[in-house]
Amino acid sequence: MKIVIAPDSFKGTISSMEFCAIVEQSILKSLPDTQVVRIPIADGGEGMVDAYLQSNGGDKVSLEVTGPNFAKVCASYGILPDQTTAVIEMAEASGLMLASQPMDPMNATSYGTGELIMDAVNRGCRKVILGIGGSATMDGGAGMAGAMGIRFMDKDGKEVPLTPRGLESLSSIDANGIPNELGETEFLIASDVQNVLCGEHGAANVFGKQKGADGGQIVQIDYVLGKLAHIICEKTGNDLARVPGTGAAGGLALPLLAFFGAQLESGIDLMLDTAGFEQKLEGADMVITGEGMLDGQSLKGKAVIGIARRAKKCGVPVVAFVGDIGKNYERAYGEGVTAIFSTNKAAVPFEVARLSSREDLRLLAESLFAFYKIGRN
Repeated sequence: MKIVIAPDSFKGTISSMEFCAIVEQSILKSLPDTQVVRIPIADGGEGMVDAYLQSNGGDKVSLEVTGPNFAKVCASYGILPDQTTAVIEMAEASGLMLASQPMDPMNATSYGTGELIMDAVNRGCRKVILGIGGSATMDGGAGMAGAMGIRFMDKDGKEVPLTPRGLESLSSIDANGIPNELGETEFLIASDVQNVLCGEHGAANVFGKQKGADGGQIVQIDYVLGKLAHIICEKTGNDLARVPGTGAAGGLALPLLAFFGAQLESGIDLMLDTAGFEQKLEGADMVITGEGMLDGQSLKGKAVIGIARRAKKCGVPVVAFVGDIGKNYERAYGEGVTAIFSTNKAAVPFEVARLSSREDLRLLAESLFAFYKIGRN
């Protein structure tokens, strides 16, 4: 028997690699002769670098970069075995966990993310897979672009601070300083957020509050992002303000799309392609997947659904272990999920449930495979 374990993380509780270890141990307890294949998953957010390295191999590189509030922080990224592909999490350099308290989004920068990219390129990488979940910044990617050779100037030709506050004075952009190596580099942005850059459904209005912006700052940031998009359009001819996905991570994708030919990709599909999911699925009897929440919104690109859709094409049943089951979860059955189980034994708040999350997952997995063993016998 062959079982593929391919989960996303349970945010704030169980990493995808921990999930794999717990479930594999439970499988082998009841079915010791089972071939188990682990494919820890991340769709562009938390744990993405570790998931790619676990699934594909490779090395982790650590360095000091500029954090979201300009203090130096230690950040890491991965280089895959081909030595030309870098996997970078924006949150490592510019994430919410690094932001000062109280958060100050008007003066936060993504510069450190650009430093990570430049380090990878200087090491010979010519393909960058960039996960943009968990960001603390709303500078339209100007900070990152500044580290990559682009200058942002006011009406007097002086460089402006690479923050929303600094960009209020933006008048022009100079892209002549982009290193040649970046022109040779392929950029793939892993994100399933479909928000546009500005307006009611834009970065500031949808995500500003969670990054510490008050009502007045949300209006300011929305204006700054629109202004940045307009100046970029004048410079490049690329009108990107209404492109779905540009509102993710405070507009980080904007300069990558305009100046570097980046592509916005489904985070889960990018991960599964890189991991060779279909090849690893050959001969499998079952897939065990999971994530913290499964509901109707999961159909928009979450890990469980992306895995189920591919497994369905190969005729392999999918069992989902999830922390919580929400409204319209039953739509997952039509996408290839065969069965859904919650790890929660009782209806308790998240802060309570998280304390026993690993044990609850273990008990669920052991119960399922003990029952499965009875059926086989």
